[in-house]
Amino acid sequence: MNSSNAQMKAVTIPEFGDAEVLRVDTMPIPEPGPGQVTIDVAYAGANFAEVLYRRGVVDVPLPFVPGIEVAGRIRAVGAGVEDLTAGQPVAALTIVDSGGYAEVAVTSADLVAPLDGLGIEMGVAAALPSNSTTAFLVLDRVARIEPGESVLVHAAAGGVGSQLGQAARLLGAGRVVGTVGSEAKIETAKRFGYDEVIVRDRLADAGEFDIVVDMVGGPARRAGLDRLGPMGRLVVMGNASGAEDVAIPANELWFTNKTVSGFNLAAFSAAFPKAAGRTLRRAVEAAAKGDLRVQVETLPLEQAAQAHRRIEAGATTGKLVLDVAS
Repeated sequence: MNSSNAQMKAVTIPEFGDAEVLRVDTMPIPEPGPGQVTIDVAYAGANFAEVLYRRGVVDVPLPFVPGIEVAGRIRAVGAGVEDLTAGQPVAALTIVDSGGYAEVAVTSADLVAPLDGLGIEMGVAAALPSNSTTAFLVLDRVARIEPGESVLVHAAAGGVGSQLGQAARLLGAGRVVGTVGSEAKIETAKRFGYDEVIVRDRLADAGEFDIVVDMVGGPARRAGLDRLGPMGRLVVMGNASGAEDVAIPANELWFTNKTVSGFNLAAFSAAFPKAAGRTLRRAVEAAAKGDLRVQVETLPLEQAAQAHRRIEAGATTGKLVLDVAS
């Protein structure tokens, strides 16, 4: 539901295309429905998912406000919301309906994590909901990691890659190895919980793994499957390379005792909002304790197009967040 008069600033996708289509616009401020809250956004995370929306890979109605995660303060609560109050600092997933690249965002109260007393800066908090929640869900709920197991993560220096290495450690992994696209990213990735970081095209000598997490696709996906040991699990959660889909014969899985699973945070959050929210709060608590470190770089909201170009070029390490409130 939208307020009829009050307006807010937002970055919109008026048409599908390259980063230049993004436009700063004004639109009505949303109001919370039952079970929802609105948030005065301080910072919004910038993610590859929003690039896919902008390209038209995901069919969304235009004009569309991207933005799958935010940090800010509760503006208003809808009917039936009892554990959140106006003015409360929070981090939130806005991934189900998007809308984070705006001064006010609306989302389910189930997808909100209070920040009261945790000492987390808003810019850092905005970098946690998507990547950190995904890291725990992929390893714990999808891959069902067991203590001592070995984990391989593609794109280890990126936003979600930087969290997967650390989450693997917190969940009891033994050997944790990351891959990157170039030598220049090796040292950055090593700071995020990895025993070893290698350039992706040298993967053949990395040995076997119990779990491989792939958000790159193409040759990396095939190479990751080849690196799985017996009863190994490959989790597919992206295709940043833009490569053609990789065909995986079911008979190959049968004969080698391997498993391939998929994970999409938007679909999971829509189907299981309470579980997504619990995991978000788990990630926030880990960050507050210092168990999860997030490397954040901030850009003004008006530079959302620049953020998208850098994400598409693979020219980011850690996480880009957009300053919405300044």
